[in-house]
Amino acid sequence: MADFIEKTVNKTAVRDLATQIPSVEKFDDLIESVIDDNPFGCVEYVKNGVEMPAVCRHSEHYTAKVNFINAGKKVGTASLQSPTIAAFNANASAMLDNTAIATAMGGTAHRDPAKETYYCQLKCHDPSGDDYYVTFTRKTVRLSSYQDDSILDAIEEWADAVSELD
Repeated sequence: MADFIEKTVNKTAVRDLATQIPSVEKFDDLIESVIDDNPFGCVEYVKNGVEMPAVCRHSEHYTAKVNFINAGKKVGTASLQSPTIAAFNANASAMLDNTAIATAMGGTAHRDPAKETYYCQLKCHDPSGDDYYVTFTRKTVRLSSYQDDSILDAIEEWADAVSELD
């Protein structure tokens, strides 16, 4: 019987944030700054004849939370997972304005921003040719699928200088 032979070593590192990122706007600003400023020194590349960006959004979703309150008591909740920030905001507004759901729940809809979640995974292409991922949530930053510790060092140095990532 054939054995599996290790070909590469892919690592993962996580930074837990002392305080969660306060709003989807601040979260998006952080993501856009990484894409626009390219602080990790990533490079564009060609894949199947197509020019690929150095850093891009690979996967993302945003979850709005709405509580239904009656006489000061929570009588129901709704979670709305959306693929983009625009959809996240539109879906949350639609839920707050939906009287049929509020009636069925037996309470008034109130958004619960402290319980909302944000997730964005960036795909980064290192000058060495390796792809790795930097995943942001409100509470963590995760570096995954990297091989060279210099990638971790560069991201850690950058994160140390970003106040939202303490």
